[in-house]
Amino acid sequence: MTFSDWPWRHWCRLRGDAPAVRLNDVVLSWRQLCAEVNALAAGFRAQGVNEGEGVLLRAYNQPSALLAWLALLQCGARVLPLNPQLPPSLLAALLPSLDLRYALVLNGDPLALDFTPLTLQRAAGDSTLPWREERLASMTLTSGSTGLPKAAVHSCRAHLASAEGVLAMIPLASDDDWLLSLPLFHVSGQGILWRWLLAGARLTVGEKQPLEQALRGCTHASLVPTQLWRLLNSEADVSLKAVLLGGAAIPVALTEQARARGIRCWCGYGLTEFASTVCGKEADGAPDVGQPLPGRALKIVAGEVWLRADSMAAGYWREGGVQPLVNEQGWFATRDRGEIREGKLTLLGRMDNLFFSGGEGIQPEEVERVLLAHPQIQQAFIVPLDDAEFGQRPVAVVECDAQCDVAALAAWAQDKLARFQQPVRWLTLPESLKTGGIKISRRALRDWVNALPGSQTS
Repeated sequence: MTFSDWPWRHWCRLRGDAPAVRLNDVVLSWRQLCAEVNALAAGFRAQGVNEGEGVLLRAYNQPSALLAWLALLQCGARVLPLNPQLPPSLLAALLPSLDLRYALVLNGDPLALDFTPLTLQRAAGDSTLPWREERLASMTLTSGSTGLPKAAVHSCRAHLASAEGVLAMIPLASDDDWLLSLPLFHVSGQGILWRWLLAGARLTVGEKQPLEQALRGCTHASLVPTQLWRLLNSEADVSLKAVLLGGAAIPVALTEQARARGIRCWCGYGLTEFASTVCGKEADGAPDVGQPLPGRALKIVAGEVWLRADSMAAGYWREGGVQPLVNEQGWFATRDRGEIREGKLTLLGRMDNLFFSGGEGIQPEEVERVLLAHPQIQQAFIVPLDDAEFGQRPVAVVECDAQCDVAALAAWAQDKLARFQQPVRWLTLPESLKTGGIKISRRALRDWVNALPGSQTS
């Protein structure tokens, strides 16, 4: 679909009285939503926000964050959503290069950097900028799992192209309701937002609350397998009919249990640089991540996944401009190892994560997939421990159910892994490394493991 106006204004003209968004327990029609966004946008304009200016939005998912996001877009701003848990040292190193002038802080401590503060204030009048789908709309930080995060910059058109591809796979009707279950400071959360806008469906946004409560009345959600397990095994009355799963291997038993409850499950592969999902399929227990969605293309070059797509970012923002993503061949080299099997992509791990122990190559993701088959393990990471004899040895860092005996996991894994793959230590994931984002930093895990007393071997 091609819009001639901001999507929320488009749907207001077509279906003004239809429900657009549920904010906690308050339902707004498209007409009411437009009125709210217009008033906030006028307020931001009165505070000096003009087209093309960089605005930092520091917030968790909540109604005010969604309304502010839409209003800032309507001002023509380039919005950087920021995880409130990111440490000040990282912000001090990262933010000065991103040309941000304003900051709207809804959650977290005040910023110690020199930004003009914004407040949520409503004003009269309509100073709406014309819709231009090619206008740069967002700056999204990459995971930074191996270094300082980069800010991938997307246009409205790229976000809509991402949504088009996903909705070609997962039906979303105008009377469906997708829960904003992932943070807007992560590209997966933004993916939900733009699918809602493209389809003219409903969106549910609430303050932090238990999942089964948040999902009441929702037909669609983006979840990790553990969340779906808990939901299906509870006594909750589930209205879901479609779930996009991510974050871990997806057991067949889970998808079968969901199907018996009338819920279809999909899974896929996505990147910040491509505004969320690139490949996808209906979950079937096979290890692949499906085929490229419409508007995406991939190929394997020397074992590495190369991508290009209509949803690709314009580049990385740095020092006043956009640095291209693509290589000389016009493709984005992902640093993901993969192969094509029967037209479908199977991911083998990150090329950057491979390490050697006694001359044997260890791909952490391969070992992690084995560990995640344990029913009590929710997250698993294999990180290298420096070793004088072997070069490096594998250490497992896991998050388990409360009743899980971490010490017993070594015995469980012994006949499931090659000898060189077996972790020499098993550690529990510390709370300090759960930053509130989607991904855990492998660099931080490695630094933590190697700094533990008695870690260095000789």
